[in-house]
Amino acid sequence: MTEYALLDSGNEHKFERFGKYTLVRPCSQAVWQPLLERKEWESADAIFTREPVNKWKHKTKLPASWSVTCMGIKFKVVPTDFGHLGIFPEHASLWQWMVPHVHKGANILNLFAYTGGATMALAKAGAKVCHLDASKTVVAWARENAELNDLKNAEIRWIVDDVVKFLQREVKRGVRYDGILLDPPTFGRGNNGEIFKIERDLFNILELCRKLLFPKPLFFILSSHTPGYTPLVMHHLLRQVTEDLKGTIESGEMIIPGKLDLPSGTYARWHG
Repeated sequence: MTEYALLDSGNEHKFERFGKYTLVRPCSQAVWQPLLERKEWESADAIFTREPVNKWKHKTKLPASWSVTCMGIKFKVVPTDFGHLGIFPEHASLWQWMVPHVHKGANILNLFAYTGGATMALAKAGAKVCHLDASKTVVAWARENAELNDLKNAEIRWIVDDVVKFLQREVKRGVRYDGILLDPPTFGRGNNGEIFKIERDLFNILELCRKLLFPKPLFFILSSHTPGYTPLVMHHLLRQVTEDLKGTIESGEMIIPGKLDLPSGTYARWHG
């Protein structure tokens, strides 16, 4: 079941439906021509623009928040000042892929976990999930999503922390996970002023993650929206930290399905 749809894309924008509301947002990779007529785009309930400043232009007054189901996961949707809504539909294919690879009680670590789409999918499948993000606000948002999905009492460990500091402590404690997934930003700032730069910090994080995996893990997934981090780049990164593991690495583009499929980042995933 899904209440999300990519209605069209083009002219560096995407036209989407989130439940009862239709929204237009910038999308730099959509350099082709739209399929729908201009009047249909102009019928959108709200348009987000970055020129001259970030701003929502409303045709219909949107509520402060509403809920939307995407691939069986319920999300609280909030039109933020950055144009984000609290859901990245392109990740849905990774959630679907993970579920058959976990078993009840599997211990999974979700890093840069945002509002928890993967966390919800894994918890619904019976996994124990450690959900970590540096933002207190988005972890609170993820906990609201857990309630929406009747997962308030699921085995989810909610962590607000700097990723590197947390991983270093987990290594020292001898903690092990059956699977790890991470979706690092290009740049990030923690609550205590910590700076994350993907080109500087990612490989170290991947090495720390590798130390936390059981000898025969279920999966190790890396996804990214950073320009230049192509499927081949992602493949090489993951291969270098899993060379001692017997398994397969797959890589590709994350897409949002539509009449014109919309590329929205890349992934690489190892599985045994």
